[in-house]
Amino acid sequence: MKITTDFLVIGTGIAGLTYALKVADQGTVSLVTKRDIDISATQLAQGGIATVFSAEDSFAEHAEDTMVAGAFLPNREIVDLVVESGPQAVRDLIDWGVAFSRKKDEDQYDLTREGGHSHRRILHAKDATGREIERALVEEALKHPNITLYQHHIAVDLITEAKVRQQPMTPNRCLGAYILDKKNNEVLAFGAKFTVLATGGAGKVYLYTCNPDIATGDGVAIGWRAGADVANMEFMQFHPTTLYHPHAKSFLISEAVRGEGAILKRADGYAFMADYHPLKDLAPRDIVARAIDSEMKKSGDDSVFLDITHKGADFIKDHFPMIYETCLGFGIDMTREPIPVVPATHYLCGGLKADRDGETNIQNLFAIGEVACTGLHGANRLASNSLLEGVVFAKRAAELSLSRLNKDLPPNPPIKPWDCGNATDSDEEVIVAHNWDEIRRCMWNYVGIVRSDKRLQRAMNRIEMIQKEIDEYYWDFLLTSDLIELRNITTVARLIVESALSRHESRGLHYTIDYPNTDDENFLHDTIIPGAPFQAS
Repeated sequence: MKITTDFLVIGTGIAGLTYALKVADQGTVSLVTKRDIDISATQLAQGGIATVFSAEDSFAEHAEDTMVAGAFLPNREIVDLVVESGPQAVRDLIDWGVAFSRKKDEDQYDLTREGGHSHRRILHAKDATGREIERALVEEALKHPNITLYQHHIAVDLITEAKVRQQPMTPNRCLGAYILDKKNNEVLAFGAKFTVLATGGAGKVYLYTCNPDIATGDGVAIGWRAGADVANMEFMQFHPTTLYHPHAKSFLISEAVRGEGAILKRADGYAFMADYHPLKDLAPRDIVARAIDSEMKKSGDDSVFLDITHKGADFIKDHFPMIYETCLGFGIDMTREPIPVVPATHYLCGGLKADRDGETNIQNLFAIGEVACTGLHGANRLASNSLLEGVVFAKRAAELSLSRLNKDLPPNPPIKPWDCGNATDSDEEVIVAHNWDEIRRCMWNYVGIVRSDKRLQRAMNRIEMIQKEIDEYYWDFLLTSDLIELRNITTVARLIVESALSRHESRGLHYTIDYPNTDDENFLHDTIIPGAPFQAS
């Protein structure tokens, strides 16, 4: 079955929904998500969206904070573009119905502060900002007549002109994607004038993550297989503070808790962050995560503790109602006792290399949100810059798409239906489950917060073996969602390790004991891995 649309948007977080809403008045939009529409990393975002909304703040200071957090690897041009676009991006969200928290008895937004920021510039909706943003955007998308929603559909591979014509093309052009309808077990061919990957991150490549289960790196993997370049995959951010509890599934304790005065302590009550950075508990995330990792290794403890009890019960319940209730459900009263926390995989700062309009090196293929490497984050993302990036680049990608839509586009060549060949139903699902678990444990143990060449090479050797097994298995059996995701996390794992092996320094989120110093002379540049070479079917 073939579906034709003007705009194919894969992913329903803040970036995908913003793009869809920006273009829907001018053409048909197919909005694809592999679970329900509101299941996304955006929905889980607690802290907020960073922008200059105060007279005491400035674009220059927001940009400088971004550069410092990113270990001076961000592209300053892009940083300035995003920062200066921030206030309008926030106003767009407000116009769509997002209700950010305001100060009591004042007609002003309640700006908070997070690690790495020199000013209070985080707009938030209590401690459930993402949920409020997702609610508003989903409501807008569902009532638009030009947007057709495809829930429980997962992208398999992109369709490119090179693939259709079975020859290398310069430039190559994206024509849509093959997408598995999970409920009907049918692969659909979506033909589109513009294809947008807004698939989020890749936290599930690691064993422990605060990402949703959908974060399997799908966009990076299918984009790279189609020939799109990737950049800076070695920079995987570990959120310093996720709840440590045997029954909690990596519940994130927002950085805003530290922004409002919470203190990290060892089990003996010692506040250790002063030993690691002048900003103490408000240091950038990479430094805080390494500090916690170091303290846990020295003490042998399973966690450290985040203490905000000194702020008082009323303050805590008012500012962090969702975190308070969640912790209380696990028997932890954060108004009376510290919260046990550990680092967990949180945010991919690299991704598909995208230009200032969100376009990849494949024509009419856009990457926006966490799936993209736009040049904003560099070696480490500044807290609450991610939601901002999603809105800014979604708008820019939409504007470029619409400018081309009104021009004479070359006709797309005919797209063939999906061919499953001689594939049969698998009776060995245990192979998928085993390899899924092994990849994630391998990445956690060898490609984590602290790395070495020996650990990275060990990971690469194992990943290459698993990849061969998956490639053989993939073509022999009919597609399932689990098999597609396993193929994708293996591809992304290999890209992360390859990138990490090539950076012979420590910078931001990439810390290696073999090269503990930062080397600006040789490595103040992005790590680029070209897209997979064209292969005829």
